[in-house]
Amino acid sequence: MRTADATGIDGIIIPKNRSVSLNQTVAKVSTGAIEYVKVSQVTNLVQTIKKLKSEGFWVIGLDMKGSIDYRKQDYKGKIAVVIGSEGFGISRLVKENCDFIVSIGGGSPQDCGKAISVLATNGGKITDYEGVNKSQKKCLPIVAIATTAGTSAEVTINYVITDEETHIKMIMVDRNTLASITVNDPELMLSKPAGLTAATGMDALTHAMEAVVANGAIDVTDATALYAIKQIFEYLPRAVENGQDIEAREQMCYACFLNGIAFSNAGLGNVHAMAHQLGGLYDLPHGVCNAMLLPIVEEENAKQAPAKFRVMAETIGMDVEGKTDEECMDFVIGKIKELSERVGIPKTLSELGVENPDFETLAENSMKDACAGANPVFFDKELLIKLFKKIA
Repeated sequence: MRTADATGIDGIIIPKNRSVSLNQTVAKVSTGAIEYVKVSQVTNLVQTIKKLKSEGFWVIGLDMKGSIDYRKQDYKGKIAVVIGSEGFGISRLVKENCDFIVSIGGGSPQDCGKAISVLATNGGKITDYEGVNKSQKKCLPIVAIATTAGTSAEVTINYVITDEETHIKMIMVDRNTLASITVNDPELMLSKPAGLTAATGMDALTHAMEAVVANGAIDVTDATALYAIKQIFEYLPRAVENGQDIEAREQMCYACFLNGIAFSNAGLGNVHAMAHQLGGLYDLPHGVCNAMLLPIVEEENAKQAPAKFRVMAETIGMDVEGKTDEECMDFVIGKIKELSERVGIPKTLSELGVENPDFETLAENSMKDACAGANPVFFDKELLIKLFKKIA
């Protein structure tokens, strides 16, 4: 039985005029030439990449078409790591006659695994599957091994693929892409750095809070999402402050699993609709975008769903008896901001290097995003621009 991996790395490209030692493999590149080194030639790819980063090399990704236009960019003195695109993944799967896929990592490798798997059984291009339940056949079996506690991609029917030409994140919601086996082992997360832990953890919080206020929320999704919210507020700071805290890591795993159940059934909302545009257009970390947008979007949602904020306020420690809806909302929003600050989330896009954002495009694409439909309040273009400007 053969397996295909969706770890996301297929090989390494060395720019011209450079020689670099890759453990036991040495790639010598002459002027004007580019040499492709297969992963199988590198004894420890992860450690090699870390070493190269520490030495000042620049690590970049490959677009979905499996090519990088070297004429448009200057790679002198840098190294490009080739990220497995759908073309690489499918060709590898077909060549090796694989029976199933093992996806290892955070949200991106999990989503990559789903994309490869659905193409393996349905054919076509990945753009054919943007939207809801576009595939006809069950995907190839997936064993999803999560190494972060945030996206819940390993237990959901959702996946996201960025269209590199339009810079739009395509949202796929497809019951045929649910993994056959999932593994959430907190020991795999102990080495994850604080910044990654914070971003993925705030992504998890966003999933849970959006699921509570979403149009599709029901008692079961409320129960799982509210428990996840409680656990995240308690254990995310511990996981960020001490990555080796196994109890905190384990509880974040539980929270991720539970809010995956919640938002798969209830839906998400405009936090994700807006964050997708920032990530697609400016290549920003998804969890960080969610964290910056969460309090300002939920302030608007509270006007339509005040009862939801009362129950969330009680979940995270407020004595709500005798309190007004506005007091409950203020408490929840304040706690979100407090948690974001404690785990080190940036407050503005300028801190992430984005100057003069294209507010028009961001707003227009947010309205088209598949997640927007589940939001309890309709956000028009004018309001979306106003909200984006709040984090500029």
